[in-house]
Amino acid sequence: MTSWRYKKCPVCGAEIEVYANPVPTVDIIIEVKGSGIVLIERKNAPHGWAIPGGFVDYGESVETAAVREAKEETGLDVMLKGLLGVYSNPQRDCRVHTVSTVFVAEAQGNPNAGDDAANARCFSSDNLPNELAFDHGLILAHYIKYLEGARCLCTVQHG
Repeated sequence: MTSWRYKKCPVCGAEIEVYANPVPTVDIIIEVKGSGIVLIERKNAPHGWAIPGGFVDYGESVETAAVREAKEETGLDVMLKGLLGVYSNPQRDCRVHTVSTVFVAEAQGNPNAGDDAANARCFSSDNLPNELAFDHGLILAHYIKYLEGARCLCTVQHG
């Protein structure tokens, strides 16, 4: 697998090599005491319910991006509790190869959809929607194992 892509120079038209890197993203499993976890219904493709999250801006830490994305998509101020895992399967997002740092956070209040979210609401871990975007079914399965006391939060998948 090559990490180089080729583009035409906008000035001279020559083909130039451009290094292709995965894009860093964050996902935030937001726990709301007594209500469950917050999921958003995506406004844009790929559609479905998803863990709140998004792209890390240049010059931004993943922690800052997680807090920002949670606020933009749910209206909630979150307190990050810890890291659930890092997910990097090249097929996890059909738009581009992403590497997502997944946090567990807590918040108070009711979520309100914003930014890329058409809807935001709380779900109990035993009543999640069927239509989950990306690899969020896998991430939520790892989260449920974490809730059940698993010390190793997620398995390492090679390839």
